[in-house]
Amino acid sequence: MMYFAGFVFTEVLYLVNVISQIFIMDRFLGGEFSRYGLEVLQFTEWHWEARYDPMIKVFPRMTKCTFRMFGTSGDLQKHDAVCVLPINIINEKVYVFLWFWFVILSVITAVFLVYRVATIALPSLRYHIMYSKNRAVESEELRGIINNVGVGDWFIFYQISKNIDQSNMKDLVVEYSRALDGTSDAKPLRN
Repeated sequence: MMYFAGFVFTEVLYLVNVISQIFIMDRFLGGEFSRYGLEVLQFTEWHWEARYDPMIKVFPRMTKCTFRMFGTSGDLQKHDAVCVLPINIINEKVYVFLWFWFVILSVITAVFLVYRVATIALPSLRYHIMYSKNRAVESEELRGIINNVGVGDWFIFYQISKNIDQSNMKDLVVEYSRALDGTSDAKPLRN
């Protein structure tokens, strides 16, 4: 059970990590990152005369620069100019990609967590997951194992089934089923 609990805890940390990354990035960009991708999508649908590019708000392409130079008399003179920031064109594309990447990762991770909670709560789902991977196994023996072991033992059993061929899995299910029934000399995996 501890292995499975650690595995689920790690999956929860995946979701915490990606959501934390979104909040950290939002704070870094002055509160503009959390809505950034949605605003970019809306921007593409606006009429061209009414468009306000949200990417320029976060990453301006031009800005006012002040240059200080020595004049002919040796005094320091200030010159105002417009500076082009080409790196911000790249930055806006990178951050749009990051926004969509984080959203996709958080959705996928949340779906996997819902799946994991369903496997914990529903023994029938655990049976169907195991049976779909191992069609050669007798369904009644497999159902008996699933009903007699906890979710942690099931998870280890499931991991084993992913890494061995079906004929060996069939032998393992038969022997483990006998061990649980007390008709075998083998000891069960759990105490």
